[in-house]
Amino acid sequence: MAAPPAPATEGSPQPEPHVREPGPGSAKRGREIPAAQVSLVLFGGKVSGAAADPVAGFFINRSQRTGSGRLMPWVLGCTPFIALAYFFLWFLPPFTSLRGLWYTTFYCLFQGLATFFQVPYTALTMLLTPCPRERDSATAYRMTVEMAGTLMGATVHGLIVSGAHKHHRCEATVTPGPVTVSPNAARLYYIAAAVVAVTYPVCSSLLCLGVKERPDPSTPASGPGLSFLAGLGLTTRHPPYLKLVISFLFISAAVQVEQSYLVLFCTHASQLHDHVQGLVLTVLVSAVLSTPLWEWVLQRFGKKMSAFGISAMVPFAILLAAVPTAPVAYVVAFVSGVSIAVSLLLPWSMLPDVVDDFQLQHHHGPGLETIFYSSYVFFTKLSGACALGISTLSLEFSGYKAGACKQAEEVVVTLKVLIGAVPTCMILAGLCILMVGSTPKTPSQDASSRLSLRRRTSYSLA
Repeated sequence: MAAPPAPATEGSPQPEPHVREPGPGSAKRGREIPAAQVSLVLFGGKVSGAAADPVAGFFINRSQRTGSGRLMPWVLGCTPFIALAYFFLWFLPPFTSLRGLWYTTFYCLFQGLATFFQVPYTALTMLLTPCPRERDSATAYRMTVEMAGTLMGATVHGLIVSGAHKHHRCEATVTPGPVTVSPNAARLYYIAAAVVAVTYPVCSSLLCLGVKERPDPSTPASGPGLSFLAGLGLTTRHPPYLKLVISFLFISAAVQVEQSYLVLFCTHASQLHDHVQGLVLTVLVSAVLSTPLWEWVLQRFGKKMSAFGISAMVPFAILLAAVPTAPVAYVVAFVSGVSIAVSLLLPWSMLPDVVDDFQLQHHHGPGLETIFYSSYVFFTKLSGACALGISTLSLEFSGYKAGACKQAEEVVVTLKVLIGAVPTCMILAGLCILMVGSTPKTPSQDASSRLSLRRRTSYSLA
């Protein structure tokens, strides 16, 4: 299964607009975007991405099957626009007064289009094959290639733009006024953006040529099915789906908090600022290498048992907060990558189980997979945004000063709590919800539902 870039996959690094970039003119001086505008850009992008999830589910649910399938046209149709939006995120407009509006517009477009890409792309797993084992294998391959692509993209982008940056040393005083920038810095960012943007149509073409969408034989081949709103109401009342969503609301938020504040912790709460790139690389490589192993564990021991792998980062995160040394940090980064891999693989592997379980109980027409996938992505984005917002406010209240060489002791304590206690509590809460709960009724084994029942027996939440 060829995997194009997954621009909106939870837990993967997302491109962010410039905070400081080279400006036009003979002086070749940079112009900073105010911090308030940067916050508005990022907030607007997150909101547009979350708001696009139910909209994408609605339109995809109403779309008709074509010669290339029902989901593939959405993937191919969004691809060129995503590539353009990504490129213009790194483009320096000729005007200076409205740059905040420029980046807000294209970041919102990128997040929204990425949602219209991701929902059918992930839901495509349901229509590749009726075999449960093959679906789980396809999910594992997709997650592995996505994380490998993230690693390769970050590496290529970083190598190209490395010439635009000099080694940064923290200085006690900051010189006011515009910052002098290398004349070729903008050109290097344009090249890096173009290289990454080109991969979207290339990989999407490979996806179209290598993957054929098949109708799900376990659902009726005809009939109008449910409307989007009626289907959304039924899915959000389905107990296994509620359990899956609520549990991974906590788990995904914990992973995002851990990832977001690791760099700040290494910079201000320990003497590890020279190891930041190495630690991030360790997390990515560990996640890529451990994903196939977790797929084997899922097949061998079941998904419910595999969920305990998420808790592996808990003691190590607490250890890093207590003993912030380089050897401990690299061990924590490796274990965190292993835990992040299973936390990303597990929900996408369980979602097809939930869809089949729902179809087995309600016997509605095809198309419900997009409702399940779009609503799951919406809830996880919402939980991540809320967790990061609360964490940012806690740093603000503790006296955090952006750009300062030395932060107050309250900030250091807050950062230790954010990478230790907060993820620990959220992960344990999510696992408790995932492991307990009522068991759905086992349906009768008639001939028309044996395929779904086979999937049902491997469904770990039940």
